[in-house]
Amino acid sequence: MSADLVQVSLKSGKEQSLKRFHPWVFSGAIRDMSGNPAEGDLVKVFSNKNEFLGTGHYQIGSIAVRIVSFQDVEVDYTFWKQKIESAWKLREKLGFSDNSETNVFRLIHGEGDNMPGLIVDFYNGTAVMQAHSVGMHLIRELLVKALQEVLGDALKAVYYKSDKTLPYKANIDSEDGYLYGSDSETEVKEYGLKFKVDWESGQKTGFFVDQRENRKLVEQYAKDREVLNMFCYTGGFSFYAMKGGAKLVHSVDASEKAIELTRENVEHNFPGDKRHDVFSADGFEYLKNIRDKYDLIILDPPAFAKHRRALTQALKGYKRINTRAFEQIRSGGVLFTFSCSQVVTKDKFREAVFTAAAIAGRKVRILHQLTQPADHPVNIYHPEGEYLKGLVLYVE
Repeated sequence: MSADLVQVSLKSGKEQSLKRFHPWVFSGAIRDMSGNPAEGDLVKVFSNKNEFLGTGHYQIGSIAVRIVSFQDVEVDYTFWKQKIESAWKLREKLGFSDNSETNVFRLIHGEGDNMPGLIVDFYNGTAVMQAHSVGMHLIRELLVKALQEVLGDALKAVYYKSDKTLPYKANIDSEDGYLYGSDSETEVKEYGLKFKVDWESGQKTGFFVDQRENRKLVEQYAKDREVLNMFCYTGGFSFYAMKGGAKLVHSVDASEKAIELTRENVEHNFPGDKRHDVFSADGFEYLKNIRDKYDLIILDPPAFAKHRRALTQALKGYKRINTRAFEQIRSGGVLFTFSCSQVVTKDKFREAVFTAAAIAGRKVRILHQLTQPADHPVNIYHPEGEYLKGLVLYVE
């Protein structure tokens, strides 16, 4: 490891979380630094007793250092290539590297793959890379080179999409665009269903890859049911409901663009199928007057809280939207309800949903407790990585 890296020394007692391999150093834990690192620089972290703890990317904000190695090694091209190889080998073992039915998956999941600040989703040959830290942004070209070497012919293009995810305090002027290859195939398959993905202007990396297994579960519950897919985005849950034999499926989203993409995707998979219709409407408003219309409702709203300071309002939002669903769903109905807010814990989410059930006065039983799929692994030392929470509820 280069000796000229800035050394960050922690206050007494603040080294314990790093000794338990938690990859974040909070700004309040820092005693002093040997220099003035720029945002994104690699720094070495030491305890108050000068014990080496790890090397990571420095950033301005509450999380001051994201640890990339707990060993004192050279963080160079070979280091990053080995990290990507490890992530790719896991996906191979999960069956994603040669799967004719599913060719969209998460290739790198930040802390879950020991690469904090980096997300890479794989779309039928195109890797969409998203940096959440300046440190990862600065080495994007090196990461692309490593992706090319590790994936070989499986990789056709790399699209960089970090303009809206880089820390605003860093004042980085980032442009989205192709770092390797060019305009590529935008159709992907998930369990045999076809999706058009817009990674250039769509939400996140273009598709909610993390709901794959939960969408598949909807298929099992959909037969002969009348289904409402609220906050539908590109309509993923709707397709699985139709595949599962639903009587009718209504997809609702406030975004006209999302509605058009849903309509296009449904027609692509179920041409001329009259069971499906779309509505552009506010979710809270739509749920006001639909009593007994649906007996399967999916609530998959965007993150109500992206920061801890918004937690209280977010919990109120989850309570409100679920109360509406409980009040409106037909007796004997099934409710799939989710939170993708990392700051909302499983217990807090369950509490909000249970309160909603009590307000609505319904008898409710838990059928499933859901989370993210295996290609979104959770680092056992970083429980915050389990961001997706879901419940499947039977409502009498």
